Amino acid sequence: MATAMVDGLLAQTPTEFANLSCFSASGKTSASLAARTGIGLAASLDELLDEADLVVVAFKPQHLASADPRLAGLTKGKLVMSVLAGKRLARLAQVFPAARNIVRAMPNTPAAIGAAITPFCALKPLESTDRGLIEKLLGACGQYLELGEEHMNAVTALSGGGPAFLFEFVAALRDAGVAANLPAEISARLSVETVLGAARLLARREVDPEILRNQVTSPNGTTLAGLARMQAGNFRGVMRETILAAQARAAELSQDG
Repeated sequence: MATAMVDGLLAQTPTEFANLSCFSASGKTSASLAARTGIGLAASLDELLDEADLVVVAFKPQHLASADPRLAGLTKGKLVMSVLAGKRLARLAQVFPAARNIVRAMPNTPAAIGAAITPFCALKPLESTDRGLIEKLLGACGQYLELGEEHMNAVTALSGGGPAFLFEFVAALRDAGVAANLPAEISARLSVETVLGAARLLARREVDPEILRNQVTSPNGTTLAGLARMQAGNFRGVMRETILAAQARAAELSQDG
């Protein structure tokens, strides 16, 4: 997620985020990110955080319990934004007790092209300067909206994991086209462009997706035959279970410390 955000920031507003720097415990992921993007590479936590005003926490959520205890002091007076799935603000406040404020956000990988949607919430009301900083950062990655923390595990499942679920759908559409005797490269192109065009149409029309679905569906036609098979296979039920499973995992992560 950190990689996607950095790509989006540099693509959209390269001069405004010219002082980006990264650090990872292993040194490998940060070195790779810095080499590819040209952002700064800190040799230590002290070097990373010494002059930082906004700190983005983007390691694996399971590692929060074993995070370097020096973070408590090194983030004193700084604005901390966490993108750790499932980690509640109250828990983050234990790790960053002296931060001037803490924001919990859940971007998604389309941040890499400035097309993310990022729900966020804050430990306490954001001062105008901090709100401006958070909105500038998230705005460079795409759209954003402020929500109550009670919704964060659900949005982690829906919009956070949603791109992966969509990619899996496109892969299934591609494979189905191959099963229908289309050449693989043609099926892949048709699948991607069909999903892209349909999503654009849905966004532009601003109506319920069922309305557009019905406009495609003729009585006793080919689309109806396909939709009937999706219904028989409980497609919506599978998607509901998919989101609920991801939400449940986010809830589990919130209990891991």
